[in-house]
Amino acid sequence: VTDCHYADADVAGVRFYRESLDKLGECVKLMNAEKVDFLIELGDFKDQDKPPVERETLSYLEAVERVFQEFDGPTYHVLGNHDMDSISKRQFLSRVDNTNIDSGRSYYSFDVNRLHFVVLDANYRTDGADYDHGNFNWTDANVPTAELTWLVQDLAEASGPVIVFTHQLLDGTGSVYVKNAEQVRRILEASGKVTVVFQGHHHAGSYSNIAGIHYYTLKALVEGTGPENSSYVIAEVLPDGGIYVTGYRRAETMSLVQNIERQNTNAVKWE
Repeated sequence: VTDCHYADADVAGVRFYRESLDKLGECVKLMNAEKVDFLIELGDFKDQDKPPVERETLSYLEAVERVFQEFDGPTYHVLGNHDMDSISKRQFLSRVDNTNIDSGRSYYSFDVNRLHFVVLDANYRTDGADYDHGNFNWTDANVPTAELTWLVQDLAEASGPVIVFTHQLLDGTGSVYVKNAEQVRRILEASGKVTVVFQGHHHAGSYSNIAGIHYYTLKALVEGTGPENSSYVIAEVLPDGGIYVTGYRRAETMSLVQNIERQNTNAVKWE
């Protein structure tokens, strides 16, 4: 799931901020029923008031995290630009639970059933500074040198297929894309291990395939009123490498690798 943008704020355009708690609650309930292996959100978890008030922003984060933690299993978060619009990365990360991950880590990796999962953080300005209390232009998203170095090493040590999660997009150029996306893609491609990248940020969603790597961008949960306008997915990765994405509400269902036997009991599933 991605782009919840929860805030106790009035509707702005197609963003129904207050409805995000109920939409996310529906998502979590389904994920518990389906017994997925873990639950991950891909950024812009919360939003803010205009003008922003830090204590209110933190209360929105705590409220949406309480709903997220109703999931009966491991949970993970990807940082999005709106997550630091009026607070710091440290404030955000100290109030959420990334299972068995140090609370100071904004990018990290973990393993589930022979699969390796990588969470990236592109919330850095061109000058290398962290996004912090709105000190950034949201179009200036970068993966810094230190993180790239870590990524190369992390991929080298991965023994199984790799799935990558990011907020800002990696499969193109323009305002919604990471500025050094091509550099990141070269690292992913050179590893020979990455099968799919799941992304948020671009609320309409999208899909592409570059050099054999699938790039699936989830639609935003926040857009539209009523539960029918929610969006979340379950992704299944099977032992033969097949990937099947089941979309719920407005989300797209897609077979990223053909000839998938979805009933295989060894499937790894997450939301």
